[in-house]
This record gives sequence, structure tokens and C-alpha cells, in this order.
Amino acid sequence: MLSLQLIREKKEFVADRLAVKNFDATTLLDEIIELDKNRRNTQRELDDMLAEANQLAKSIGQLYKSGEREKAEAAKSRSSELKQLTKELSAKLSEIEKSLNNKLIELPNIPHESVPKGNSDQDNETVFEEGTIPQLPEDALPHWELASKYQIIDFDLGSKVTGAGFPFYRGKGARLQRALINFFLDEAINAGYLEYQPPLLINEDSGFGTGQLPDKEGQMYFANMDNLYLIPTAEVPITNIYRNVILKETDFPIKNVAYSNCFRREAGSYGKDVRGLNRLHQFDKVEIVQVEHPDNSYNTLESMKEHVANLLRKLELPFRILRLCGGDLSFTSALTFDFETYSAAQKRWLEVSSVSNFESFQANRLKLRFRDKNGKTQLAHTLNGSALALPRIVASLLENNQTPEGIRIPKALQQYTGFDLIN
Repeated sequence: MLSLQLIREKKEFVADRLAVKNFDATTLLDEIIELDKNRRNTQRELDDMLAEANQLAKSIGQLYKSGEREKAEAAKSRSSELKQLTKELSAKLSEIEKSLNNKLIELPNIPHESVPKGNSDQDNETVFEEGTIPQLPEDALPHWELASKYQIIDFDLGSKVTGAGFPFYRGKGARLQRALINFFLDEAINAGYLEYQPPLLINEDSGFGTGQLPDKEGQMYFANMDNLYLIPTAEVPITNIYRNVILKETDFPIKNVAYSNCFRREAGSYGKDVRGLNRLHQFDKVEIVQVEHPDNSYNTLESMKEHVANLLRKLELPFRILRLCGGDLSFTSALTFDFETYSAAQKRWLEVSSVSNFESFQANRLKLRFRDKNGKTQLAHTLNGSALALPRIVASLLENNQTPEGIRIPKALQQYTGFDLIN
């Protein structure tokens, strides 16, 4: 959530930057400024009344003691009047604050100055590319056919038991999943991240804190009897550890990692681009989350990018890094880099990670602050990244490493799988 101070002091700047996200904020900003002005005036009026009521309360007893009964009765009458007026004014202030907050949460985060304009993923900028794209024979199979051939993933069984987008992994397919999870966790732990195993359900406050609610409510699975949501990513419960927390400046950097199942409805997803593992409703992901000092967050973003790049290097996968344009940037992000691996049998790039800096946007919603060396509280910065999401990594590994003898397992994974070939 954007700060009121920023909106008051730099309204034109906010409007110009949000236009990069193709968001016309002009009217909304004017409404917010007017509501904020009304709120401050009402608060000032209420404070004056409360101060007067407090002064009267102190004086009434003294007036009676000094025999000034008439003045004391007048003071009592005024005190009763103020009590009713402050009650009405408090209710008015509460309604103004509610309206103001409802307007504020409609505003997306301001994109970083490096974010290019654009309307969709077609306008994203490729900023880095590494690795050699495998040259497969003409009869190379896509991963869903390889999964069937080697009986490692059963999509039909998943559809029978649950529905489309909920596959079963079996045999070496299940072991490959577990191997990737442990590999990603170990790499993060070795890089100084503290591992958590988070809950898979969150409440509304947690969903609001990281920006999933109300923006992505339709994409989340909802347990209505308990008013809880299945998590779309471990980012949500992990970042919410710090909701309503005041940190010390010496606490930075805070580095957490978590593996979790992730659940996304992906409403409207269909067609050849979502076949097999390309898009699922339930999938596994290892997430890295950092809470940082505002002065260091962009250096931290670079280090998180390098962490993800090194994972892909160790998996021997060709990859590229994209800087997302304004039109493809999420509601909460200030700057996001997507990582894509090349899927040789499908002959297309597949997104496998997003690494983002949210600056203070999530922290403002979370009330996540730190106390600086002067004792003043400031909003922290939050960052996260997929390190990594499994489905499309598995798709690329299966397709790129297929041989006449079977599917080759990258050397870095063999100590985790216990085998070097799926056959």
C-alpha cells in the first residue's frame, strides 16, 4: 500500500509512475487526497473537543468546591454535550478512515524507474541469456509423453481422483520431485537462508498483508466454513511472520526459505500452452524471502537473481532473464525479473521463477517496520523469489535430457535422486 505522505507530496509523480503499469490513477488520487484532508480536519476537531472535555472534567470539581455552582452546572452541561459530539465525530472519523483505506488499497505499487512501458509479456525485456539450447532429434517427445512412456507422472489418474491440474507423481517421478525440493532447500540453506515449514492455509489478514487479497481473491482456493485460503505460494505465510512487527536495524538481512505445496485456481487457463506440467492447480515450490533495509534492497535483489541463476546452471538448463514491463508487472511489485528455461521438445521458453522487490508496499500493509539508530520507525522492504518452482523445471529437465537410453539426470541432482537415468 502506498503511503499517504507520498501521495500528498508527490501526486503527479505517483500518477506518472502508475501510468507505466497502465493504471490511470488521476481521479483516485484526487479522491484520496480529499478524504485525507477531511480525515485530518475531523481528527483535529475531535482532538480539540477531547481536550476541552478533559479540561472541563478537571474544572467541575474545583468550581463546586469554590462555591461557583452555576459555572459548575454550565460546565457539566457542556461536558455532556461534548460527550455526544465526540461520539458522533468519532463515528464520522471511523467512516472517513474506512473509505480512505478502501481507496488506498485500489492503488498498485509504483514501478521502479527501470521498468519499461508495455502492455503484456510480449513487451518484456530480455536482459540476460545463458546456455546452449539442446538440438533434439525430430522424434523427440514433449514431457507429457515422456511421463507416460516412463510411467513417472500420471495425469489421467490425477483427473480421476481430483481433476485436471492435479497430477500423480510415481516411482522415479516422485523421487525426482523430492530430489529437486531437497536440492533447492540445501542450496538456500548453504546461502544463509533459515528454513521454515509453513502452514498451507492462511487467514484474511495474511492474504491482505502480502497483497493477494483483495486483488487475487478469485485465483485462490477458499475453505468457506473456516474462512481460510489455500496458499498460492510460501511467500504469503513466510512474509506474514513479520506482520505487526517492529524490527531492529541490526536484524537485517532477514533471509528465509520454505518449501510448500502451492494452490492456484488459474481460472480461464486452457489450450496447448497449459498441457502437462505447463500449468497446474497444485504444484511444489521452494521460495526464498528476504526482509531488508530500504538502502540495501536492490543489492539484495541482485543477489537473489544470482542465486536462482546458479540453481539453473547446476541443473544444466539454458535460461534467460526478463525484466517485466509495466503491463506485466504484478499489483504489488516494484520490479520483477522472470527466469525462463528453454523446453527443447516444445520449442518454447517456460517461466520457472519470478524474483521481485516490493519495496515498502507489502510492509505498509503488514505494518512491518524497523527502528533506526535514531529510534525512529521506518517501513522495511520485502523481496521474494521462486528458487525454484518445480513443474516447468521438471518439464525442461525431461525434454532436454531425453536420450535413446532414457532421461539423463544432471550431475548435481544424482546424489539426491540416487539414480542417473530414468528408463
